[in-house]
Amino acid sequence: MKEEKQAAHTAVLLGMALVLALALLLIAVGQRWNTQAVRCSGQTEPTRLVPVGKTVGIKLFSHGVMVVGLEEIATAQGSYSPARESGLKVGDIITQLDGQQVDTIEEVETILRQQSGETLAVTALRSGRRLEVTAEAAPCLADGSYKLGAWVRDSMAGIGTVTWYDPTTGRFCALGHGINDVDTSLLMPMKTGSIMSATVTSAIVGSSGHPGQLHGTFDLTQDLGSLTANTDCGVFGQLYEEIEGESLPVAERSQIRTGEATILCNVDGDEVKEYSVEILRLYPAAASETRNLLLQVTDAELLEATGGIVQGMSGSPILQDGRLVGAVTHVLVNDPTRGYGILAETMLDACGA
Repeated sequence: MKEEKQAAHTAVLLGMALVLALALLLIAVGQRWNTQAVRCSGQTEPTRLVPVGKTVGIKLFSHGVMVVGLEEIATAQGSYSPARESGLKVGDIITQLDGQQVDTIEEVETILRQQSGETLAVTALRSGRRLEVTAEAAPCLADGSYKLGAWVRDSMAGIGTVTWYDPTTGRFCALGHGINDVDTSLLMPMKTGSIMSATVTSAIVGSSGHPGQLHGTFDLTQDLGSLTANTDCGVFGQLYEEIEGESLPVAERSQIRTGEATILCNVDGDEVKEYSVEILRLYPAAASETRNLLLQVTDAELLEATGGIVQGMSGSPILQDGRLVGAVTHVLVNDPTRGYGILAETMLDACGA
């Protein structure tokens, strides 16, 4: 117990959802899932979901553009950052420029080019609150273009794992935690998104202080489903085709015990396999929304292949006693055989079910 407690306090946590390939250009909420509840008051039968464990490609396009950095622009009059001087900060979400909605880098560039240094009204969100400022884009000495001096991001993409599928509605959940910006650690506000078929091509084995990761390729020709929400407890969406598989009842917190369990993972090619783990500890309900339990990989085959839990395995379903317990979410960087998990009932609560 002392070792577990120390690890929980000292380890640097790493979300494994996405190995991100991000394009940045220098220019310049937890939404609840509005859907029919799959669990009803007074319902005697437990919710049944199909555990999946398949890796997928995930792409997300933001609502507004997120400020991920501020930088001075060299001009004929000296260097300065219009964005910083206007009061904008890293983490702000720019939603409008000059009264026009902006969701992409290209839309921001177009408005800056059209206004050519005129004073712009900037509408942004900061911690969910609306913010109104003004800024004048600076003429860059190097190329003559007008810039705000802000690095912004409008999309993210990478690899993750689908946790469960609801055969009655066609809905799914993946990752077990939200898609956060890698520079600000803030939840990305989502406008649209989708999942694609993916094949794992290699796995970098994790070691103490050096977390591993899955590498894979995406099928960009066809989406498997659309995303409807990006929340702290996972990403939710609608599949276009059914997934075959046996549905399992969702475990209630009182039904989960420390001891032997299994996880479903796809760490090589397209094959999903079941591996042994041990649930070491269950945390109190109010302790953390996404770290409900501590588990350890005990399966020799998985330890040889990955060293334990690696990036890309977030969302891997946790099973015990014929029930769906939850999903793997984080790895302890100083001990990659251990990590945290979220309960399936917590994920269902997050999507409004």
